[in-house]
Amino acid sequence: MTPPPTQQTPPVTARVFRQRFSSTPFGARLARHLALYQLHVWDIPYSSTASDTAALLVAELAANAVTHGRVPGRDFELGLGLTAGTLRIDVSDARGERRPPNPGELNAPPQPVADGGRGLLLVEALADRWVVLDRVPIGKTVRAELDLPR
Repeated sequence: MTPPPTQQTPPVTARVFRQRFSSTPFGARLARHLALYQLHVWDIPYSSTASDTAALLVAELAANAVTHGRVPGRDFELGLGLTAGTLRIDVSDARGERRPPNPGELNAPPQPVADGGRGLLLVEALADRWVVLDRVPIGKTVRAELDLPR
């Protein structure tokens, strides 16, 4: 008598990184550097398309959190999650009343000589999906997701 065949199911692995940073330009830069390091640890090598795209997304979202979401004495938070071929990037800040527009609601591009106004346009162009979420107890989270090649 032979034993019944067993189905081999691949293990489910979720990788998570979460860190708070000071709401300063230095904190935003450090968030980008640590995100790249963490992706490298998760076998998404430096200078790969996925790593470079994630670096741009983290840089833009962290810069927005520092510039528009800063509350004196409060940090911003970076969260990374890697599951089943999707990289999730969450950047949270403590300012809930200044919400950015949702996907599809972005205004026209800024004037060519304008100093800002391009961050979320880059997020919309680079991310496969993105959304603005409420953060409990206060604030907001901007989440961007990238579908990674298998």
